[in-house]
Amino acid sequence: MTTIDLNKDTFQEAIDGDKPLIVDFWAPWCGPCKTFGPIFEAEAAEHPDITFAKINTEDQPEIAEALGIRSIPTLMVFRERVLLFRQAGALARQQLSQLVSQIKEVDMEKVHAEMAAAQNNAPDRE
Repeated sequence: MTTIDLNKDTFQEAIDGDKPLIVDFWAPWCGPCKTFGPIFEAEAAEHPDITFAKINTEDQPEIAEALGIRSIPTLMVFRERVLLFRQAGALARQQLSQLVSQIKEVDMEKVHAEMAAAQNNAPDRE
């Protein structure tokens, strides 16, 4: 599978999708982004069970601002509408492969249970 381009109209739909979502925030003028792009594409080709997406921060400043993207490239990983990973800076191919393996192994039932418990234990904000 190749990567898909997301925009403000398709971003939420991608997060709501059934597959884990890895998003690369990038810009055309960014040197590290240009280096990381082929690595991201190559990993996407090996994992059709994961959605690999790119967001050009120059074309989609609203998304970048809403998510607090301050440096690029930045990777974000969502699964079942939960942000599991966020990191600024390009990854080496081996690091990205490891990240993909870790995403697949996450016990989402446990994550949702921990989130619910944390929410239930949070002090009321009235």
